[in-house]
Formats: sequence, C-alpha cells, structure tokens
Amino acid sequence: MSTTGLNNIEKKAAFSLAAVFGLRMLGLFMILPVFAIYGEQLSGYSPVWLGLAIGAYGLTQAMLQIPMGILSDKFGRKPVILAGLVVFFIGSIVAAMSDTIYGVVLGRAIQGMGAIASAVLALAADLSREEQRPKVMATIGMFIGLSFTLAMVFGPIVAEAFGLSGLFWFTAVLTVLAMFMIQFMVPYSVNKAPRGDNVALPAQLSNLIRNPQLTRLNWGVFILHMALTACFITLPKQFVAAGLALENHWQLYLPTLLGSFFLMVPFMIFAIKKQREKQMFTAAVALLSCALFLMWILPGGFWNLVLSVVLFFTAFNYLEATMPSILSRLAPAGVKGSVMGIYSSSQFLGAFTGGLLGGTIASYLGEQSIFLVMAVFTLLWLIGAASMQELKKSKSYSLTTSITCEERADEIAEQLINMPGVIEATLVHAEAVAYVKIDDKLADLKKIKALLQE
Repeated sequence: MSTTGLNNIEKKAAFSLAAVFGLRMLGLFMILPVFAIYGEQLSGYSPVWLGLAIGAYGLTQAMLQIPMGILSDKFGRKPVILAGLVVFFIGSIVAAMSDTIYGVVLGRAIQGMGAIASAVLALAADLSREEQRPKVMATIGMFIGLSFTLAMVFGPIVAEAFGLSGLFWFTAVLTVLAMFMIQFMVPYSVNKAPRGDNVALPAQLSNLIRNPQLTRLNWGVFILHMALTACFITLPKQFVAAGLALENHWQLYLPTLLGSFFLMVPFMIFAIKKQREKQMFTAAVALLSCALFLMWILPGGFWNLVLSVVLFFTAFNYLEATMPSILSRLAPAGVKGSVMGIYSSSQFLGAFTGGLLGGTIASYLGEQSIFLVMAVFTLLWLIGAASMQELKKSKSYSLTTSITCEERADEIAEQLINMPGVIEATLVHAEAVAYVKIDDKLADLKKIKALLQE
C-alpha cells in the first residue's frame, strides 16, 4: 500500500467522518448569524439569555466529552457516536418546538449532551496511519470550517423562510442523515492497545490532564473557540453598521472564508513537507492575535472588517485543522478517546465561556473591547505555543492481511500489541487491512507481517 498518500480506507474514513462532523456543526453554527435578531421574538429574551442560548451546548459538551471518550475506548466508537447523535436529535426537536428563550436554551443544552467529537476524532485516528493522519484530521477540520461557511450562508436564508424554529427542524434532518452515514459509510475496525491501557483509570486521566504538551493544546483550543464565540456577539452588528444587511452577510462570509482556506493550505503543505509544524503552528497563533488587535484598533469600515476577518479565519482554520492531528500523535496508545475527550471538553467549554464572557464584556466595557480581551488571551497562548517541544514521529505501516473474520481479527490484534516494539494495532477486517504503529528499533516487521498472513 502507498505510504505517500491516503489509501482507500483512509479516504473513505476521512470524508465520511468529516461529513458527519460537518453536518452536526452546521446545525450548531446556523444560530450564530441570526439569533441576535430572530431571538428577540422569543418570550423572556435578554442579552444574557442570548449568550446562554449561543453557548449552552458548549457547557454540556464540555461536561460529557471525557465520559463519552472513555466509553468509546471501552465499547467502541460507532455505538457511542450513534447514541450521541440520537441525543442531539432530541435536543434539536426540543429547541424547534420552543417559543421561549428558556426552551431554546434547554434544547441547545440537550444538543450538547450528544458529545461525539472525541469519539469521531479517535475513530479517525484509529483508521489512519500516523504519517497520513494530518491529512485525515485536516479534512475533518476543513469540513468544520466549510460547515461554518455554509451556516453563515444558509442560517439567514432558512430563518427568513421558516423562522427560528425552522433552523432547529433543519438541524434535526441533518442529524438523521449523519446517523445513516455513520452506520453505512464509515469503515468498521477492531482497535487494541497494550493491556491495562484500554480504559482510562482516574489516575491515568489525571496524568493526561497534567501532561504539559497535551495541556498546551487543550488551553489553546479553549482560547481559540472562546475567541470565535465572543467575536460573533458583535461582528454581525458591525457588518450591519458598515452597510451590509443581515440577509446579505453570506456575500461577505463566503468569499472571506473560502479565501482563508486557500491561504491556509500552502502553509499546511509546507509545514508537513519541511517538518516545520511547530514553527507554523506558532505563526498561526501569532496571526490570530494580530487579527484580533486589528479588529480592535481599526475603524469599523467595511474593508477593514474584511481584512481582519480574512486574517482571523486563515489562522483559525489552520489551527482547527492541525491541532487534532498533533494531539492524536501525542496521545498514549489505547486512550485516544480519553485524550480527545479532554481536548473536546476544552474546546466546547471555550465556546461556552466565549458567549458568557463576551456578553459580560459588551455590557460593562463595550462591544469593541471584546476584541482586545480576546487578543490578550491569544498572546498568552502564543507564549505557551512557543515553548512546545518538537514533534517526534514513530513509524506506522498499512499492511494487507488474510484475516476477514471479526473474532479472529480481535485475537490477532491482541497478539500484535503483545509483541515487542508494537505500540498500537488496528485491524479493519472488512477490508483485510491492518495498521500497526511501532518503534522500529524494537519491533520485528517480518514477524508482524507473518502473523497477519494465515
């Protein structure tokens, strides 16, 4: 199998999981560009409840990502993902049928209880070789960015045609589609890690949280999504003040976000090929901080906003795409679900904090001060990112196998991870493929290949 590009399983996993993640995030994001206006029609509306409605899903996501990640390590990725989508569907229905702000907040909180992000990212890592994992994770990150772009376009259109409840009914339909994709499109796999490492014990979880390299990424994603949510408390209003009507905001978001993708991709390719991932990562954090300072300093003219937003989303999309890849490579074998759970909890807690903090800043210091406060937080992140260690790579191989039975695949995976130098082994029995991650100084690749051929 090719070691320079994605193989068929990796392509299938990348695009199907990215589509599931994107569909779910599309439903969450569509509220951002319209809720400040359409939410006024709800009984009990106030700016405080506006922030809660936007960020409520983040709080429940943050609370449940770690438990869901641990459950995915123990019971499998797919069952946990499907259960989470069912809960998300219920939350969408609750919000759609509510005519008060309190009901919408409840629905958004229930949506957040369907915390599947960690399990999806862990499954993506299970189904990809380490040297190809940045591409798989980048695909998921790009679909998240694309879902944000589509949300900015379709949010106002759907809300204008069907009202605020129409947004949530549309989200429910997208969730059903995501369930079908998980069941019928995402490849199955059997994953095994060293004995005793399969389920994170409390002591292990504590160690993962205290790990300095992982902690830098967890705080980073917290700040990244805090800044995103906080900025959207005021950005739509600034666009309107600059002369762009709400229903025409897509005309700004679409080219701006697409432009940021085109700017991001060359930097990703350079970082991977030249092994400058840490340097480019740090530069992206610096660019994010500069964009926020420009939003604060520059007058609120249309083209000033365009410049600041392009820079912001170039940095945002780069970081969103690369951070899960870095995290999965740093994660100890067998607890990727738990590591991703901590990461995703930090991400969604950042979204909740951004809504709450942004509303508070706007109330007491003025909306323009949101950008300054967020810029200061990103500067603190920059200091932490600069002290990250260079990434070390083990070797991963994609090998053919004659094993097509699930029970036998489980047995062989168990034998593989007990061999010297084997860090992790994943058998995709339906496709007769095995992924092994090894320390090539200790592992005997010939014995591994022989075990896979019966």
